Amino acid sequence: MTDITPDKEAPEPALFLIHILTASGAPIALIALLAGARGNWAEMFAWLGLALVIDGIDGPLARRFNVAKRLPRWSGASLDFVIDYATYVFLPAFALAASEMLSQPWNWICGGLVVFTGALYFADNGMKTPDGSFKGFPAGWNMVIFGLMVLSPSETFTIAFVLFCCVMTFLPVKFIHPVRVQRWRYVTLAVTAIWFVSAAVAVMGDMAVEGLAAWALTGSSLFLFCIAAVQQLIDRHL
Repeated sequence: MTDITPDKEAPEPALFLIHILTASGAPIALIALLAGARGNWAEMFAWLGLALVIDGIDGPLARRFNVAKRLPRWSGASLDFVIDYATYVFLPAFALAASEMLSQPWNWICGGLVVFTGALYFADNGMKTPDGSFKGFPAGWNMVIFGLMVLSPSETFTIAFVLFCCVMTFLPVKFIHPVRVQRWRYVTLAVTAIWFVSAAVAVMGDMAVEGLAAWALTGSSLFLFCIAAVQQLIDRHL
């Protein structure tokens, strides 16, 4: 079975199912928005978590079956950008602006900066490095704003961290892609799994977490945020 090539495993019409999987993020985003509009942030981030899982699956499938070449009419990259901007940037910015995390006018300012810098980042053709990392903060606001909402730091810290991430969007600092980056992949995937489990505990606790789960969410978030920059720093001193 290992001798079977991707070209023989699935006919072109069946490969369109991968685009359907990606496009399913659009109705998921709408459902998440409706939950957020009701102020149900736990439900909203649960749906965004599902969108995050789908985003981690469809890309490897598309590359495995060479969908870009075999279905040239449909741009999986464009479709992915549309869905990712909604679920990674716009909806988290909506949560930041519409919840009680920040007072006025900081909710408008920070929310506006998130959607503005996120839009510019998605237009950057040089966002990926040769090793599969992201160059600059990769507009992963779904995870950042979720963490800020759950861990409930001060308003000053939230504002400072949002501004910091906006600035980091345009700096040549690496950020990890847990699936594509080969270096320390098993460690990164294990930490990513810890993040998902602790995030699920927070969602089931109505965006509140304590004890071991709080430490796990904090530690895994810091690891995923910083590990690629640490690797970059190590390489510069070798």
